Amino acid sequence: MSILSILEPANSAASSRPAVARLTSGSIPATVAADLLVPLADGRVTDYANFDHGASAPCLESVRAAVEAALPSYASVHRGNGYASRITTQWYERARSEVHTFVGARSTDQVIFTRQTTDALNLLARAVPADATVIVFESEHHAALLPWPAERTIRLAAPTSQTAAVTAVADALRTAPDGPRLVVLTGASNVTGEIFPIEEIAAVAKAHGARVCLDAAQLAPHRPVDIEELDVDWVALSGHKLYAPYGAGALIGRADWLNAADPYLYGGGATAAVTPEATVWNEGPARHEGGSPNVIGAIALAAACAAISKHREAIEQHERSLLARLRTGLAQIPGVTTYSIFGAEADRVGTVCFTVEGVSSTVVSAALSAEYGIGVRDGKFCAHPLVGHLLAESPEHGTAVRASLGLGTSREHVDRLVTAVRTLATTGPASEYVESAHGCQPVGDPRDLEAPQIW
Repeated sequence: MSILSILEPANSAASSRPAVARLTSGSIPATVAADLLVPLADGRVTDYANFDHGASAPCLESVRAAVEAALPSYASVHRGNGYASRITTQWYERARSEVHTFVGARSTDQVIFTRQTTDALNLLARAVPADATVIVFESEHHAALLPWPAERTIRLAAPTSQTAAVTAVADALRTAPDGPRLVVLTGASNVTGEIFPIEEIAAVAKAHGARVCLDAAQLAPHRPVDIEELDVDWVALSGHKLYAPYGAGALIGRADWLNAADPYLYGGGATAAVTPEATVWNEGPARHEGGSPNVIGAIALAAACAAISKHREAIEQHERSLLARLRTGLAQIPGVTTYSIFGAEADRVGTVCFTVEGVSSTVVSAALSAEYGIGVRDGKFCAHPLVGHLLAESPEHGTAVRASLGLGTSREHVDRLVTAVRTLATTGPASEYVESAHGCQPVGDPRDLEAPQIW
């Protein structure tokens, strides 16, 4: 069946799905993907059950509206006197202010627009003083684990409890070399969703004269992040996790190391003056935003931050309810194992990591898609050391399945996922699965998986 032919939810579960994704007033923000229909291997179509928010979240309707409003007058910023350039520059700088407010930044903190969290953390890594020691847990996403110079980085083993995490950082700082120190910490694990003890670790870091960088990519879409309250020095986040998939993220925090470092990108905008004899670089965000910036991405990110801030309480309530339902359902299925860093009672955002006895994670993921219209992620989730640690006692599995819910997820989706996993654990998939150009899919898969040309 052609993707372009999927117009109506006839003969599918879509006709009875709840309208939760459409509600806005007094509820959660709506996404543009609320009506997305996907083909199944048996010829039916159904609404897409999105459990892959941890990778990229669908665009909010309010974000699309902001982008569409900006496009007619879109122009380069900061270096033009034309009306369009003036208007766009104002939106760009207002977007900076919106992000600043969203993370509770201090008045002296900078907001530097980047491509995403990976870009933001690499920018900070370029600015860390040459004699600094970096302390980071092996449980981090690769974006937070890998940018730091190996010879000056202390990698801590994945902690077994929140108390152990705080103790490990304290011990590492106590024996670290003299000089500047930076603790890099995830807010919420991208594998299990568990929230790290940010305030406690920040307090320990400050007691030892160290700074803290918080990777908030997985935390900010689900829980408030407040730089001043948490007492961290930098926060990095991604728009595409925050329902603004337009290629923008941000590094927010202290200016001194950033102003002392060479520009992240050499070029226009980063320069205050260029002569045959010397180059003088700007200070502030412009120093590291060389070239024409992603204005539309910044506007989208700001619009998403505004919507999430406005609906924060409803979002948390929505996600907590769905997560409890999902975890309870999976816990009742024989042969399904869920994984945790700190234990089952640890606070977490809406992410569950699990395996199914007798079925590889790749086949589980493929079958959920082809047979049930459910999108999950399988693999090691750019956190290879952590997944290896979690699966150490599950030799059958080298990878796991991650279900990450959000604003594009409903109760019906949760029930569909639990029912599907129960069937896979009990009777296995309905088809044999093989690797193909599209990844893993059923033998004789009738679906047309070629993306239609949209331009």
